[in-house]
Amino acid sequence: MALTTTTEQVEGRVPITVVALEGELDASNYERLIADVRDLYTRGTRAILLDLSGLTFLASSGLVALHSIVSILHGQAADDLDSGWDVLHHLGHEAESGDAQREVQLAAPTPAVERVLQRTGMDRLFIVHPDRATGIANF
Repeated sequence: MALTTTTEQVEGRVPITVVALEGELDASNYERLIADVRDLYTRGTRAILLDLSGLTFLASSGLVALHSIVSILHGQAADDLDSGWDVLHHLGHEAESGDAQREVQLAAPTPAVERVLQRTGMDRLFIVHPDRATGIANF
């Protein structure tokens, strides 16, 4: 299944860009997601809530995309995609630090996606909200 994204600007305590993901985030589409977020950042986005309620599958390349989104929102370059497994190794170290990201938060991960986040430790890298409304209210 392909990945479909929709973007919505929401006024919360701070201006928030909600990016809803539907389908599968994998090697066939993660670079497009990174490019879309880079474009959002260029246009002024500084806070992103990723709505994962429609995401049915998250591959390792999707984990790289999530980390790249964090890097972009910190004004840094996205991960070097040619580094392969080195990127995932680096992600593991960051997740172990327990410093949850404030600029990029997650909402409503499906059970399958939540398992991937937990098994990789990526759930410790992000603030994860049970649903979109809670994420917007608490951003």
